[in-house]
Amino acid sequence: MSEGYSIRQLCKISGYSEAKLHRIKNYWLGKEPPQFDKNVLKKAKYLIFDGTYFHKDGCLAVFMDNKKKGILHFEYIEKESYYNIYPVLISLREAGLNPKVITLDGHKMVIRAILDVWTDVVVQRCLYHIQRQGLSWLRVYPKTQAGRELRYILMTTTKIRTETDKMNFLETYECWYLRYKEFIKLLPRESVANIDLRKATALINNAMADMFHYIDDSNIASTTNLLENFYSQLKHQYRRHRGLSEEHKVAYLKWFCYFKSVENNHTF
Repeated sequence: MSEGYSIRQLCKISGYSEAKLHRIKNYWLGKEPPQFDKNVLKKAKYLIFDGTYFHKDGCLAVFMDNKKKGILHFEYIEKESYYNIYPVLISLREAGLNPKVITLDGHKMVIRAILDVWTDVVVQRCLYHIQRQGLSWLRVYPKTQAGRELRYILMTTTKIRTETDKMNFLETYECWYLRYKEFIKLLPRESVANIDLRKATALINNAMADMFHYIDDSNIASTTNLLENFYSQLKHQYRRHRGLSEEHKVAYLKWFCYFKSVENNHTF
């Protein structure tokens, strides 16, 4: 991880030639990062999970310890799906991971895999993902008054901090739903307004039961933003290494995660 230094600067700092630095880089990128201590996994209870894509057929899936603010586990998989995530979760459970809460987005198959492996785990839905997805469906300028009001309600989701905030949100949404439920039914079925409103209301209704666990426990992350910030840093650094082979690109992602892990006491 060159942290922004040019190859010339690295040569000067290290005292090595450019050729030797390339050999050192290739040596380490040809190796897998060390395995984490199982005791670290056993102690982790409040997690954040998310996956992000770097290649067409390549997803970096990361578990973060929300209390330690470091990477707990990472895996490079083909894509976020039940059959790719489930074996990873099984191996983590066998290694001693038994989380109390996992904060994640609304990927149904990932949630299903998690609940199949840890039946008692609490799933906290990421409020930012709910807000972002709902707003994208309603668009910047909703076509109906119902859409404009629902957009305003969605804008408040990431500002909910207390039980009072939660109750205000629920009451406001329920009033909106009762007021416009019949109106939405009467909209032309294939109209943009109908589709947008149905998608947004279904999103909120399906997520509602798992939106507010964090209010009762400050250790629970209400969003995956901490992990999203990590991905932003990683992608910024990753773009500086486009000359790597495909194999070394994947290795770079893994080593970056390793150096930001709980074991290495890195925060970001």
